[in-house]
Amino acid sequence: MNQSKSGIEFLRNNSLRMVDYWLVIPVLSITTIGLYVVNLVLSQGFDDYPGIFYKQVAAVVIGIVIALVICLLDTQFMKLIGWIMYGVSLLLLVWVLIDGYTKQDTWGADSWMKLPFLGTFQPSELTKIALVIVTAYVLEDMGQKVISMVRGWIYLGLIYGPPLLLIFKQPDFGTAMVILFSFVCMIFIWNMKYRYFFLAISGAIVGVIPIVWNFYLAPYQKKRILSLIFEGSDPVAEWNLVQSKAAIASGGLTGNHTGILVKVPVKESDFIYSAVSERMGFIGTTAIVLLAFFFLLRCLYVASKASRSAYSYIVVGLAGSYAFHFIENMGMCVGLLPITGIPLPFVSYGGTAMMVNFISLGFILNISMDRKFSSL
Repeated sequence: MNQSKSGIEFLRNNSLRMVDYWLVIPVLSITTIGLYVVNLVLSQGFDDYPGIFYKQVAAVVIGIVIALVICLLDTQFMKLIGWIMYGVSLLLLVWVLIDGYTKQDTWGADSWMKLPFLGTFQPSELTKIALVIVTAYVLEDMGQKVISMVRGWIYLGLIYGPPLLLIFKQPDFGTAMVILFSFVCMIFIWNMKYRYFFLAISGAIVGVIPIVWNFYLAPYQKKRILSLIFEGSDPVAEWNLVQSKAAIASGGLTGNHTGILVKVPVKESDFIYSAVSERMGFIGTTAIVLLAFFFLLRCLYVASKASRSAYSYIVVGLAGSYAFHFIENMGMCVGLLPITGIPLPFVSYGGTAMMVNFISLGFILNISMDRKFSSL
C-alpha cells in the first residue's frame, strides 16, 4: 500500500511524463501549420506586420503555458474552477455591452472588450468552456439521483439562460450555436433515451428555426443562407464564397507557386482554410483534416476511459465545441455550410480564440492524466 502511494506521488511529481502526447502532438502540428500560413497571409498587405504576427505567436505561447498549468492541477478543483469561470464570464458579458467599446460596425457584433496592454478579448469564448464544466456536474448529479430530473433541468435552464441571452444581445449567433451544440453532445452520452433525445432535438429545431430566422438573423445573414441553398441567386452575397473556392482550387496539390494570389476577405481568420489550401495545397488541407480527426477521436477515447461521468461529459462537451468549429469553418470555405465568423481551431488568427483553444486542451489533458493516475 505504501509502495503504491509512493509510486503515485513520484508520478505526480513527474506529471509531464504522464501528458497524453496523442492529444498534444496533433494540436502542436495543427498550430505549426496555422502559424506558417497566418504568417504568409499577414505578410501580404498588413501594415502592422510583423508585429501583428508576433501577437499570434505570443497567444500560442501563453496558451500552451496555461494549458500546462491546468493539466497539472488536481482534478478535484475542476468544479470550482468551472463555477469561477462561469461567474467571471457572466460579468464580462455584461461589461461588453456597457463598456462603450464596440466592433459592431466592422464585425456586426459587440462581442469584444478592450484590455490594457493585451488588446481585445472576447468573453463569450470563455463562456463556452465554463458552461461545459458546470453542465457536466449537473448532469452527473441528475444521473446519480443526487438531484431530481425536474430540479436538474431547472438548474440547467437557469445556468444557460443568462449567458445565452447576453450573447444573443451582442448579437453573436455563431457562438450561441457552438454552446448549444456542445450541450447537445453532452446530453447525447447522458442517460436520456435516444428516442426522447431525437424527439427533443426535432422539436427544438422546428420551434427555434422560425424564431431565429424572423428575429435574430440580419438581412445579410439570411442572404448567405439563401445563396447557399439557391446557388447563383445573389452574386453579391456569394462573392466571399466564390473567392474562397477559387483560392482553394488555385492551391493544387502542393500550393499556389505562381505568386498570383486570390483575394479572399478575412483570409487570416474566417477563411483561413482556403489560405491553407492556397499556400500548401491538397497536402496541407488533408493534413489539417486528418490531424483534427485524430485529435477528436482521441478526445472521445479519453472520455470513454474517464474515472467519473462528469469528466466524460466535460471532454465530450469540449470536443463537441472543437468539432463544430472544425466542421463549420471547413464547410463554409468549400460552400457546404453557411458563412459564419467561426474560426478554425489552432489555425485562425485571433489571440482570444487561440488561448481559449489551449485552455480547453488543458482541461482535456488534466482528465486524461487523471485517468492514468487512477489506473495505477
